[in-house]
Amino acid sequence: MPHTPGARPPKPRRSLRRRAALTAAVAALLIGAAAPPPSPTARGIGDRLFPELGNPGFDIAAYDISFVYHGNDKPLDAVTVIEAEATADLDSFNLDFTHGTVGSVEVNGLQADFATAKEDLVVTPRVALPRGGGFTVTVRHTSDPRGSGDGGWVRTGDGLVMANQADAGHRVFPGSDHPSDKARFTFHVTAPKDLTVVANGLSAGRRARGAVTSWSYRTGHPMATELAQVSIGRSAVLTRTGPHGLPIRDVVPAADRQQLQKWTARTPGHLAWMEKKVGRYPFENYGVLIADASTGFELETQTLSLFERGLFTNAAFPSWYVDAVMVHELAHQWFGNSVSPRTWSDLWLNEGHATWYEALYAQEKSDKPLVDRMRLAYEQSDAWRADGGPPAAIKAPVPGKKISIFRPVVYDGSALVLYALRQKIGAPAFDRLERAWVAGHRDTTATTADFVALASKISGQDLKPFLHAWLYEAKTPPMPGHPTWKTAKKPE
Repeated sequence: MPHTPGARPPKPRRSLRRRAALTAAVAALLIGAAAPPPSPTARGIGDRLFPELGNPGFDIAAYDISFVYHGNDKPLDAVTVIEAEATADLDSFNLDFTHGTVGSVEVNGLQADFATAKEDLVVTPRVALPRGGGFTVTVRHTSDPRGSGDGGWVRTGDGLVMANQADAGHRVFPGSDHPSDKARFTFHVTAPKDLTVVANGLSAGRRARGAVTSWSYRTGHPMATELAQVSIGRSAVLTRTGPHGLPIRDVVPAADRQQLQKWTARTPGHLAWMEKKVGRYPFENYGVLIADASTGFELETQTLSLFERGLFTNAAFPSWYVDAVMVHELAHQWFGNSVSPRTWSDLWLNEGHATWYEALYAQEKSDKPLVDRMRLAYEQSDAWRADGGPPAAIKAPVPGKKISIFRPVVYDGSALVLYALRQKIGAPAFDRLERAWVAGHRDTTATTADFVALASKISGQDLKPFLHAWLYEAKTPPMPGHPTWKTAKKPE
């Protein structure tokens, strides 16, 4: 019908309205009026204990990290270059990073967009990354040692050291902060010329320029982010040779050089003892880093184990105990560093083994019977499991205290599992298992299931039911060979 002036026009049919809306949407896309991008979100690989750590969609092959140090109360200027391979098609990807300010991000040399989400840096490259392709990420950022928290940079009396376990590597540099994604590292550190810089691996050069010196170090083997180490301070570096000509460099506060030398001189003997137990040392060098710091723990940073100065200067610690603790951190170079846990639930493989060799060393060198320590551990085992979970299924960390996963059940409680296994299969088979474990998984990651399978293969027994009870049940099973051992009753 003809339109009458002043009258309302007839409504178009619904199908015509939909067609018009579709046409408008297509037109908007053609002229570049795309919908706003989704909000950045934190992502992780879904680890049971740290679900937002690690990053899906790519594997990191190498880090090249540069720091410029201005004092331990100021942020360091930093550039982190990451070489990675995409394992999926990537329009964007996440890096773990916090405690620093990001200035720019480049992907394959092109400026990329970036945003933060919780403790993640979300990167959107200009060109999408195809699955199977290699790519380079360059992040210009700061790295802030100030404030309190669970690790990362630790301020010492004259500088800084790193203590990144379990999840604090991303408080220092961006990356994939999970032990399943190991990579090679190169560090470049520029600091005032009166300070000494050391880091994981071997020296890759040093250059003095006026008032500053630039130091470079490079690892010869892949490393988990939790094991990274850079020390800056007034340090003395003591060098010597270990078994098979292995380079040893121990790093101590310069003022304590003479006092601490009696302890650092023990490192070659510790190495020789461990090699007799499990085989050749797995890395390019080793040493201890003694820092004027209070951390509450010692740490197996790769090739350069971190110790508090007080462990060696406090007379309350007997010599045999200090000696055994040094062996504990050295044992980690095989168990935890060379063979890293696939997930944090596999932590018992690290700490149980390090505690085992600590206790074995104390038995052989200081007449501290292993059986006595294991009997006491058995008495406490049910209480430890109630508090922290069974060894291979430990409870999540206490909120705000992420290092609380390091409970007694993963130390003596897990060494007790190894003692039970040796009782079950005999010492010769157990020793073969230990050597085969570190040789077969060198420079890789492994799981509890891998350990159970290898133990079964070497012993010729199906150990899955036996080890499942010891690793996953709430109550401690009977100890083979010790039918009278009892767990302690809980106090009323």
